Amino acid sequence: MAPIRVLVANRPRLIRELVTATIAEQPDIEVVGEIQQDEDLQIAVEETKPDVLIVALEHTGTLSDLCESILRNNPRIRVIAIASDRNSSMFYSASLHIQSNQIEASEAGVLGAIRGKPQIAAGLQ
Repeated sequence: MAPIRVLVANRPRLIRELVTATIAEQPDIEVVGEIQQDEDLQIAVEETKPDVLIVALEHTGTLSDLCESILRNNPRIRVIAIASDRNSSMFYSASLHIQSNQIEASEAGVLGAIRGKPQIAAGLQ
C-alpha cells in the first residue's frame, strides 16, 4: 500500500517541525514537503499532490479562504488545522460540500485524521 502523502504548512516553525518529526516516524506516512508562507501553499499542493495538508488553525471552527479554495480545487485532500496557541485542532474534508469536525488535540488525534479515521473530540459527538 502506498504511503499517505502529507504536506506540512504550519506556522510557527517550531510547531511545523514538531508535527513533521512526529508524523515522519510513522511507516505508513510520507512527508512530501514543508512550507513556511501561505502564498506558497497553492503551488506546493499542485507540485506535491498530498493526501493530507496540515496547516495552522487561525480561528477554531473557521476554515481559511485559502484552505477552502484548495479543498474546492482538490476535493480528495484532507486538511488538518492545528492551533499552536491553544489545545485545538480541526479536520476538514470535501465531498459535495466542505465538512469539519473538531478532532482530539493530541498526537493520536492528528495521526487518526491523517489516516482518514479522525477521533472526534470528547463531548462533541
